[in-house]
Amino acid sequence: MRNTPGGLRVWLHDRPLVPDAILAVVLAAAAVLFLRADPPRPGVPDGLAVILVVACCLSLVLRRSKPFPLLVLVCLAGVVLTLLGLDGLPLWPATLTLVYTVAAHRGLALSLCALAWSFACHLVSATLGGGLGAWGVHLPLAVLSVTLWITGRSVRLREAYLAELRDRAERTERAREADTRAARAEERSRIARELHDVVAHHVSVMTVQASAARRVLATNPEGAREALSAIEETGRTAMAEMRNIVGVLRTDAAPAERNPQPGVGEIPTLVEQMREAGLRTQLWIEGEARGLPPGVDLAAYRLVQEALTNSLRHAGPLARAWVTVRHEHGQLAVQIEDDGQGLDSARAGDRTGHGLVGIRERVALYGGVLRIGPRPEGGFEVNARFPLKDV
Repeated sequence: MRNTPGGLRVWLHDRPLVPDAILAVVLAAAAVLFLRADPPRPGVPDGLAVILVVACCLSLVLRRSKPFPLLVLVCLAGVVLTLLGLDGLPLWPATLTLVYTVAAHRGLALSLCALAWSFACHLVSATLGGGLGAWGVHLPLAVLSVTLWITGRSVRLREAYLAELRDRAERTERAREADTRAARAEERSRIARELHDVVAHHVSVMTVQASAARRVLATNPEGAREALSAIEETGRTAMAEMRNIVGVLRTDAAPAERNPQPGVGEIPTLVEQMREAGLRTQLWIEGEARGLPPGVDLAAYRLVQEALTNSLRHAGPLARAWVTVRHEHGQLAVQIEDDGQGLDSARAGDRTGHGLVGIRERVALYGGVLRIGPRPEGGFEVNARFPLKDV
């Protein structure tokens, strides 16, 4: 991996002590050179001034963690140097650095206190130094302190703005993930309903056909053969529908083969299949057939499929069923009735099991009205109305 300027910048950003240590050493060396070029007053220990300046400059290594306490100490050290008859100028680069650091990394109140403390120390140092020369040095330093304070505050506000943008992006991403999870859960629920409807219907038909084949196997081999053929055809149809439903779950690169979902147009085929299974079924389609929304079209088909499956299973071997599909103005009406005899409360509970609960959810999803229950004259009825807009 090559050492690029961008990589070096990132490396230094992750290790802030390294650039701070380099800055501290450079300032300490420059301050010592300045002191050696400016001899102290007679009687002032030269070593004490060097130790004080070096200690203050090297303390900048901790400027990010404790900027305000360091600023207080460094400014006091500058005042002490002035009292000793030395020029406190070597410490002012460190002071300016700390003013910027407090403004960039601390709150507004503390940064204003830092700026005020810096001004106070400039005033004291200029007064102790005496003469216009001292004021001529400290006034520009005070102006520079204000400039660096403003720069530091701008950096802090920019960092706060970027942090808010990152936080907002993270919240948006979390919301998007939550929406995705909800959509997946809804899709799983839809697939579960579809699989239940398909499996319940076809398995019921296959069970009835298998029972009929078993009864006539010895006396009517041709009838048994027809029943077995019907079982085979029903099984193939069930497998094809299930492949179509779960095709959306495929994760490989090849696109899933998707056939059109069944609708009202396939109800005659469904009715014919129920007749072959032994349920005497009649179908009436009233009104002018119009294009239906895909969801309503599929829901109407599943409604008829589930109701006829329940009639096949529970209405009895001699029962009849009637299916009526009416294309009315602004709505689609679907009614399924049978004349199953001997319907008691327990069988009524079976007739309104999980399948019709799923149908109720389908009808409600499209704003429809569903009535399920026994007929006054005997048997069972499922009646649904789907509102249609712009159809």
